Amino acid sequence: MAMMSASNNLNLSVLRRVELETLYRVGDILSRSLDFRRTSKEILRALDEQAGMSRSMVTVLDPETGDLVANAVNGIDDGELASVRYQSGEGLLGLILEEKRTIAVARTGDDLRFLNRVGIYDRRLPFIAAPISLGGTLQGVLAVQPNTPDDGMLEERTRFVEMVASLIGQSVRLSLEIEKEKKTIAEERDTLRRTVRHQYGFDNIVGRSMAMRRVFDQVRMVSKWNTTVLLRGETGTGKELIANAIHYHSPRSSAPYVRLNCASLPENLLESELFGHEKGAFTGAIAARRGRFEAANGGTLFLDEIGEISPAFQAKLLRVLQEGELERVGGSATIKVDVRVIAATHRDLEAAVDAGEFREDLYYRLNVMPIVLPALRDRLEDVSDLANFMVGRIGKAQGRRLTLTEGALRKLSQYAWPGNVRELENCLERASVMSETGNIEAELVLIDRHRDHGAPSGVPSPLPYAAPRAPSAPPVRSPVPTEPADDIELDERERVIAALEQAGWVQARAARLLGMTPRQIAYRIQTLDIEVKKL
Repeated sequence: MAMMSASNNLNLSVLRRVELETLYRVGDILSRSLDFRRTSKEILRALDEQAGMSRSMVTVLDPETGDLVANAVNGIDDGELASVRYQSGEGLLGLILEEKRTIAVARTGDDLRFLNRVGIYDRRLPFIAAPISLGGTLQGVLAVQPNTPDDGMLEERTRFVEMVASLIGQSVRLSLEIEKEKKTIAEERDTLRRTVRHQYGFDNIVGRSMAMRRVFDQVRMVSKWNTTVLLRGETGTGKELIANAIHYHSPRSSAPYVRLNCASLPENLLESELFGHEKGAFTGAIAARRGRFEAANGGTLFLDEIGEISPAFQAKLLRVLQEGELERVGGSATIKVDVRVIAATHRDLEAAVDAGEFREDLYYRLNVMPIVLPALRDRLEDVSDLANFMVGRIGKAQGRRLTLTEGALRKLSQYAWPGNVRELENCLERASVMSETGNIEAELVLIDRHRDHGAPSGVPSPLPYAAPRAPSAPPVRSPVPTEPADDIELDERERVIAALEQAGWVQARAARLLGMTPRQIAYRIQTLDIEVKKL
């Protein structure tokens, strides 16, 4: 009798050591991954290899039906588990679902409630099923079967299975939290995509004129493909809005969208900005930095004012467009990029090619799909819709409702808008600021220009407005001097206009008169809102 007791104690000691090692391995498995299905299969494998429980299964609660559904079964592929489920009170697992307590049977076949739907259990061996709970709420069941008949230590093995089920319950909690966060992030992402698509879509581009309908048709067609697009039109016609619409309606809409104004940077910085640089490539390059092309990899790169880059840089850009590869400044490694390029310019590129200022091969590479945006003076029928749309947006920013009177709309529609949509928006924002009631009358619409800028036939020239109820006309400026660069009495805008007049509106010649580069004078023309004449 003493010998049997010593033998049982030895067996219990060995069993507990095995169980402790198995628990350590289970904890290690759970710490490595939050993929519940994968960790469940690894835990069942550990129970098989270390604890002698080859026939094991994890079921989880289906929140929609309330059934227990097989999540992982040792030795069975996931595809075979789809139909294995238990309703409340159905079989031994259904009993746990109903009573939320552990069940241990010394001989499985002795319990008539046992169903064996997965077909892996031996009716001659014990069966243990413990609830997987989270904060007192049942989340699933761990069901196992020892590989040997009952040896009198069923109670010890049951406590062990309950400990494993408790560890799995913590993993379930983390897994559910992760799934919830993923779902929330996915919903936020989808909402953001819908918002961005609406913000940068066609709803944000107003125009019912024939010219704008033609532009919309072209944008819809070209958005579907990776074709390079060249947007052409005067400053302020909405080229960037069209570029946004092309990207966000393309298959690349979920990929990066990167923008750069080529006229805003000198050539040495432009190269680094677009192609990136390696550490030590130049003074101040304290770390390697990827350029806009790399940042836009897989997506779209919008290059505004493409006509202002120098011929030397044009050759470098051409290689990227042709080969899809580049080197960072100061580097030698070739970097492959997959980027769709949308370029924009207000310049006459054909004249620039003829003058030798723009490479002909780059021109043809960019001009694959040209889209010409009409000037506002060529679609004055859209002014009313544009004005109402902009006033609504300005009112939203100001937190109040703004309206335009019929007189204000009529006055807006009688002006040629040489500054295009940008000038119209500035005019309306100024009028909204001056309106105390939110109702914008005609006298609040102040037009800066003092002369007609090519209004279409039949459209009266706008009257000069300096301030409300101003009785006198604005002063007339002195004639333009013949040497604009040396006349200190002229402000910067007048000097640039004078140089352009003297150079026959050839920007490269005017730049030489002012001691500027062609890029610098083009940028001045844009920022000073100078209308370029075509002679």
